[in-house]
Amino acid sequence: MVQMGAGITTIQLGAANNSNPFIPTILWDDKDVILIDTGIPGQLEQIRAAFQELPVPFEKLTKIIITHQDMDHIGSLPALIQAFGDQIQVYAHEKAVPYLAGEIPLVKSNRTAPPVKVDVILQDGDMLPFAGGIQVIYSPGHTPDHTSYYHIPSKTLIAGDALTSKDGVLQSYNPIYTPDQDTALASISKFQKLELDAIITFHGGLCTDNLQERLQEIITAGPVVNQ
Repeated sequence: MVQMGAGITTIQLGAANNSNPFIPTILWDDKDVILIDTGIPGQLEQIRAAFQELPVPFEKLTKIIITHQDMDHIGSLPALIQAFGDQIQVYAHEKAVPYLAGEIPLVKSNRTAPPVKVDVILQDGDMLPFAGGIQVIYSPGHTPDHTSYYHIPSKTLIAGDALTSKDGVLQSYNPIYTPDQDTALASISKFQKLELDAIITFHGGLCTDNLQERLQEIITAGPVVNQ
C-alpha cells in the first residue's frame, strides 16, 4: 500500500480486553507523518514501539487526524500532544471539536475528555493535501461526529467505526455502540461512490475482498439486531 513517495499502513495496539485490538492508520509523504486515531489512554509507548516496524520514524510525526470522540480513538491524544508540542497539528471534523475541547460530555461515557485544541477543523468533502491526497467523508451514526477518510492514491477507505471486520471480511457497524443505525447506514451508502481497493476498520483491520458487494449486502440487510 505504497505509491509515489506516499505510504499508508496500519499498526496494532493491544485493546483493554486483549481480544479486539485497535488498528490505527499511519500515512506519510516526504514532509508529513500522519496518525489516524490514538487508542486508549496510556498507549503512547505502544504507538512509539509500533513505529519501529515502519519505514518512517515516530519522531517525525506531524499530524493526528481523529475519526470520532470515543475514548479508544482519542485516549492517548493528550499524551501525544504533550510529547510533541507544537510539532503536532490535530485535525478533526467540526462536530468533534466541542467534545475534544471538553466543552460537552462524550456521548458514550457522559464524561468530559481532557481538553485538546483542534488545530484544523474539517468539513465533509474537504481534501487534505497529504500522502498524495485524503478526502474527508463525514459519516455519522456511530457517533454524531464520526468521520471517515479516503486515501486517494491507494484507494483506501479509513472507516473508523463506521464499519467493522473479522478475518478480513467486511462487516457492518457494531450495533451495541451505534445508537443511530439509520444514519449509520446512510453513511455507509456514501462509501459506495468511492473506488475502493481496501477498507481499514479500527476494529478488525484491513479488508480487500468483495468490498462493494459487502457494502451493498450490509445496506440491504438494514439495521443490525443487538447480539
